[in-house]
Amino acid sequence: MTEKRTSIHGQWTSRTVFILAATGSAVGLGNIWKFPYITGENGGGTFVLVYLLCIALIGVPIMMAEIMLGRRGKQSPINTMLALAKDEHRNPGWVWLGWMGVAAGFLILSYYSVIAGWAMSYVFRTGGGMFLGITADGANSIFAALVGDPERLLAWHTIFMLITMMVVARGVKNGLEKAVTLLMPLLFALLIVIVIYAMTTGYFMEGVRFLFTPGTIDGKGILTAMGHAFFTLSLGMGAIMVYGSYLSEEYSIVQASILIALADTVVALLAGLAIFPIVFANGLEPGAGPGLIFQTLPIAFGHMQGGTLVGVVFFTLLMFAAWTSAISLIEPAVAYLVENKGVNRIYASVWIGGLTWFVGLGTVFSFNIWKDKTLSIPYLFENKTFFDTLDYLTANIMLPLGGLFIALFAAWVMREQSTKDEMKTYPFIYKTWRFLVRFITPVAVIIVFLKAVDAI
Repeated sequence: MTEKRTSIHGQWTSRTVFILAATGSAVGLGNIWKFPYITGENGGGTFVLVYLLCIALIGVPIMMAEIMLGRRGKQSPINTMLALAKDEHRNPGWVWLGWMGVAAGFLILSYYSVIAGWAMSYVFRTGGGMFLGITADGANSIFAALVGDPERLLAWHTIFMLITMMVVARGVKNGLEKAVTLLMPLLFALLIVIVIYAMTTGYFMEGVRFLFTPGTIDGKGILTAMGHAFFTLSLGMGAIMVYGSYLSEEYSIVQASILIALADTVVALLAGLAIFPIVFANGLEPGAGPGLIFQTLPIAFGHMQGGTLVGVVFFTLLMFAAWTSAISLIEPAVAYLVENKGVNRIYASVWIGGLTWFVGLGTVFSFNIWKDKTLSIPYLFENKTFFDTLDYLTANIMLPLGGLFIALFAAWVMREQSTKDEMKTYPFIYKTWRFLVRFITPVAVIIVFLKAVDAI
């Protein structure tokens, strides 16, 4: 049996804190707009049922595998994969899986920070009454002015990266743990406040019907459910693996994974119950996609009674969701630098955060001075901006491949006894997980990958 390791970074003080941290990583900007939107457009309640099935068959098994690898390795994803390959007497080349996860998280944060900056700026725009009585053209013009101003985007991008670096620099207990134990309850509370307000609009049941009425779902809708079930849990980007490395041996990986998946789904559904009654009450278009947040909802906030306060709460909620995700995205790279270069967390956070900020400049400029500059990669895509390129490469290629190879490593490379030692669960549950992660999950992720690159 492999000797148990201990993390030099410390560990979570309780299972609850780990669940809050992992849920914070999973809950992001996409939960607030994307899940409600794709639910309404792909069969309502039928889509929700398909999505939950996909969570059970794809999301939860991979999450259990990723947490297991992290807890067994007790290091950054890079060093964890190197150590586990050695433990199992396998090719050390598996370290590339750790590198890809860290790189994906780093690249995602570089543009995620810019988008999060939009949410931060809208807190102040809404609070300052900028949207009072605004028209659709006015809302579009305010958003266009924001993204078209590189200096303004740079300022918000810089502020968001600084507050993210400050949390990570303080370590697991004083930084990550304190942040998530404060931010996640606040996030849930703010979401509940907006849901309660939505109940007063007179259109709450219309929002419920939009989300939950069973409808027809086609093959495209099923593929959409599969893809979102995978991406919504922050899998394949090193975040869950590094958070798992801080998890005590006494806590159940199975229970934690199920609770995280449930919490993530509940947040997404609550977001739909909060947003769509407001949309319907103001005669707006529910199928506005990402524009729903920054170009459509401000119109509603500008015309409803108490809309300024509701708008401030909503965009603060967005900012918190982005923040809890951001600290998980930067943590794997910071942990690696601390482990391999012998530097303290403050130094590591400044270096990794500064590099992330620098790469993020490409996204800042993608919306203004570089908006006409595009990139093409043969057989993959043509004429994408810097931002669109990073988004495509991470979401469509790096994350699905990362999730796929995490499942393959856990199920086919690691010895059965090794995974049993770490999972510590009932035989039936273990056998079910092992069957799913060996046969069902890899096939499903391959389908998600092929859809993402437009191969099917």
